[in-house]
Amino acid sequence: MTEQLRLMAVHAHPDDESSKGAATMAMYVSQGVDVLVATCTGGERGSILNPKLQGDPWVEENIHEVRRKEMDAAREILGVQQAWLGFVDSGLPEGDPLPPLPEGCFALQDVAAAAEPLVKLIREFRPHVITTYDENGGYPHPDHIMTHKISMVAFDAAGDPDAYPEAGTPWQPSKLYYNHGFPMGRIRALHAYLTENGHDSPYGEWIEGWEKSGRKEREITTRVKCDDWFEIRDKALIAHATQIDPDGPWFRVPLDVQREVWPTEDYELARSLIDTDLPEDDLFAGLRVPSRTA
Repeated sequence: MTEQLRLMAVHAHPDDESSKGAATMAMYVSQGVDVLVATCTGGERGSILNPKLQGDPWVEENIHEVRRKEMDAAREILGVQQAWLGFVDSGLPEGDPLPPLPEGCFALQDVAAAAEPLVKLIREFRPHVITTYDENGGYPHPDHIMTHKISMVAFDAAGDPDAYPEAGTPWQPSKLYYNHGFPMGRIRALHAYLTENGHDSPYGEWIEGWEKSGRKEREITTRVKCDDWFEIRDKALIAHATQIDPDGPWFRVPLDVQREVWPTEDYELARSLIDTDLPEDDLFAGLRVPSRTA
């Protein structure tokens, strides 16, 4: 392949793009790859998690506008393009029993209908590779699960001339990955390093909860070494100020430790229409022109 490589990352809310695969995207941008983030919702129902902004009436009343500005800042830091699909945040239901989801929210949309804006965006941007969430959403937020559903429909439909005929000229992406933002192997490795070297670890309760849940670790097929871009990733994450406390647990592990212990961001190849050998170290494996040797 000699044409410009293009990557699309499909995410549920503003800030997801900076916590899942951000260093990968920044690295590919540095290589000249076109990268587009598709953000399904505006994040309107996301809780204000930064204690420095909690209780601010202006932020609470203008959260939609605030989160858009945060997304603009993160986009600039990462060097990516970004598009809104226009759905309304479903919120994260809590309680026992769980309350019903809000009327009209993203997670309650018809999947086939909700996939159409993503199909249109795929046909306009023409990505070779798409990243999204697994069937559990990475974690079981209703918007993450819905993001998975529409991504799978759109991957197949975008290249089908009989599907969504009003959504533009067909384009078939070649590969689709699930991003593993927090693989348990990474969490365990960082926890072990910190405790063995006399440091406090923020991951103990996380590991305990994972083990009690009985969840199985998913397969990692593709490890992208992108540790030189971890600092850019963190800057983009901090740009989402309503969601991220810069003094919180996200940033307690020094970057030099992260680079030594786990220098990759990790993915699971879910669909591929081209030949590729596993494991991979590149989302574009099988798509790049082989380098010539003397």
